[in-house]
Amino acid sequence: MSRVYAFLADGFEETEAIAVIDLIKRGGIDIEMVSVMGRKEVVGAHNIKIEADSLVEDIDIDNADMLFLPGGMPGTTNLAACTRLCDAIVRYNNTGKKLAAICAAPSVFGELGVLEGKKATCYPGFEDKLKGATYVGDKAVTDKNVSTARGMGAAIELGLEIVRVFEGEEKSKEVAESIRF
Repeated sequence: MSRVYAFLADGFEETEAIAVIDLIKRGGIDIEMVSVMGRKEVVGAHNIKIEADSLVEDIDIDNADMLFLPGGMPGTTNLAACTRLCDAIVRYNNTGKKLAAICAAPSVFGELGVLEGKKATCYPGFEDKLKGATYVGDKAVTDKNVSTARGMGAAIELGLEIVRVFEGEEKSKEVAESIRF
């Protein structure tokens, strides 16, 4: 079974995190919420508190198939300040392991050089932070090993895209049908 680590930091955008995590679980993919704050309770951008499963310092960060970063401010800034996470992002990219980010969080990838030569999207106003990428305005896009999405309104698309990347188009469509009414 594929495994995803979803990294949470104070100031994360709650919908971007929870909607994507929910869809990944519905797709049959193992996902673990990991705090970079030194405590399991993480406070979102809108003061919603979430308890992570683990702390970044307590996991084998290389023991996943994908690292996922939700956006939000100052959540994105807090994620970028986590050296252990940033080092892992670079390692994942260098070995072709999968990465995903939404909203402002693709800027972390840009600053680390992992978007070089790839198509990417992000929250409007952060395009200049996608260093080395070709910006596309799609809600969600995957290029090589990196999946990115625009923002909260694209959380469903990113979750379904991650399911597609790991489990295929049919499973992604199945999950999409299960949430439509």
